Parts: sequence; structure tokens; C-alpha cells
Amino acid sequence: MAELTSRGSARVAVLKPQVYAWVQDYGVYAAVLVLLLFNVLFTPHFLDASNFRTQLVQVTPIVIVSLGMALVIGTQGIDLSVGSVMALAAALTVLYLGYGWLPAAVVAVIGGAVVGAAGGALVAYVGVQPIVATLALLVGVRGLANVLVPQLVEFRNPDLIALGSSSVAGIPVIVLIAAALTVIVLFVVRRTTFGRQVVAIGGNRSASELSGLPVKRVLLIVYVICGLLAALAGVLATARLQASDPTSLGLFIELSAITAVVVGGTPLTGGRIRVLSTVMGALLMQLLAATLIKHNLPQSWTQMVQAVIILAAVYATRKRGTR
Repeated sequence: MAELTSRGSARVAVLKPQVYAWVQDYGVYAAVLVLLLFNVLFTPHFLDASNFRTQLVQVTPIVIVSLGMALVIGTQGIDLSVGSVMALAAALTVLYLGYGWLPAAVVAVIGGAVVGAAGGALVAYVGVQPIVATLALLVGVRGLANVLVPQLVEFRNPDLIALGSSSVAGIPVIVLIAAALTVIVLFVVRRTTFGRQVVAIGGNRSASELSGLPVKRVLLIVYVICGLLAALAGVLATARLQASDPTSLGLFIELSAITAVVVGGTPLTGGRIRVLSTVMGALLMQLLAATLIKHNLPQSWTQMVQAVIILAAVYATRKRGTR
């Protein structure tokens, strides 16, 4: 009897790490599938094309910001300034719109790159902790955006409006842009030397420095990319809303992006970047919020459920890392 008990315990001990690994690798996909099935069965009009379009359009800025956040977290960092960068991009877009939508968008994206470079320089060259450096930028950049455009400003530029509202083969352009960026980031992470360097630095920064990797330069570039993507998300959100509102645009999106990355299986300890799972994490959070709203549950329920999902994802990541 004792022998059978010990064998059973041994099997459980072997299976536990496998379960944690499966949850981290495929849990987000399973959760999205379950949520989709639930909505198909119990949510009226869920399969309407207009509903899918709405969900995809709403999640697009989070997906784009999450791609940059995944790179940063992959280096064992964090960027809390992405929401403020979106606000700055919105302000710069409307300020320079008189020169045309494309120059305005370019200026906005460059502004995001500058903020990212500032954060990257503080982290890589000055040695400031990422959470401290980007928290300072969160406050300062949001303030700058509000100084530049202190109130909501609507615009009627047809080209910029078309960017936010037009479709190709029934798919919104901003969704196609997010999909293209996902493919690009996925290729960079999996197929380029830079991507391998990012993962190596997140796994062991000291060893990477000793092996001769350009750690500081890579960290700087990662934060610049994150700023670029956040600014682009701000431009697209501004185009969709047909207005610039630096006071509220991008507010708390850094939390949504971090949630998407963590739920997608990228550990906060760095050394691993899961791009597609990050996108699925963003979709999961969007579907969850939409599901609860459609079933007349308050926003507070969404926040509590999200908290449980985050804790479960972090726990699975921790357990796998300590196998």
C-alpha cells in the first residue's frame, strides 16, 4: 500500500511541472476558445460581423502597445510610460495636422521614439530601475501632452479619418496594421540576432555583458521600439476617435498591456518573449470585458476577474521557472 502511495505521489510530482508548462504555453489559447464557445452559446448576436469588427477595433491599440511591452518585459524591464506616449502622440498629431496627416503622424511617432530613448537611456546608461524611470516619464509626458493640447480637439482631416475608419476586404485598416506589426515583431524575436540578444539579456544580463553582447545599446533600442509602437497606437486611436484628447487617451493602457503580456506567458523575470500569446492575451481581456458587459455585469466584475487571471498566470510562470 505504501508503495502504491509513493508511486502515485511520484506521478503527481512528474505531472505538475508538465501541467504548469502546458498552462503557460497554451492556457491563453484554451481560455479564448472557452470564452468564444460561451459567447456563441449564450450571447445574442455574438456572431454578427459588426460585433467582431467592434471587438477587433477596440483591442487594436492594446495589441500594438503590448508588442512593445513584451520586448521590454523580455529584458526584465517594464515601461509605464506607454499610455502617456499615446497621449503625446495624439497632441502632436493634431498640432501638426495642418502640414498633412502623414507629416503629423511622423512627428508623433518620432516624439514617441524620443520618449522611449529617454527611458532607455535612464535604464541602460544611468542605471535607474525601469519602473522608476518610466514612472517619471508617465507623469511628465502626460503633463507635456496636456500643456500642448489642454482640451479635447476634434478635426475633420479626411485622410486621417479614413485611416481610422476605412477597411480592406471588410477588415479595418488599423486591424491590418496591428496584424502586420505582430508578424514583424514575431520575425524579429525568432529570426534575428537582435531578437536573440534581447532574450539573452533578459535571461542573464551579467552573462550577456561578459560574453560581449551590446547590452546597453540593445536595451536602448528596445525602449525606443516600445515608444514607437505606443505612439503609433496613439495616432491610430486618434484617427479612429476623430479627436485628440490627451487627458484621457491611453489612460491605464500600460496595465492592459502588462496584463496581456503576462497572461500570454511572458515571465516578468525576462528571458522569454511570447509574441502570439501576447496578442491572444489582449484578445482574452477584450473578450472578457465585452462578455461581462453584454451580460449586464458591472465593470467591477471585469476588474476582479482580470485580477484572478493575472495572479493565475504569474503563478504558473513562477512554478515553471522553479521546476
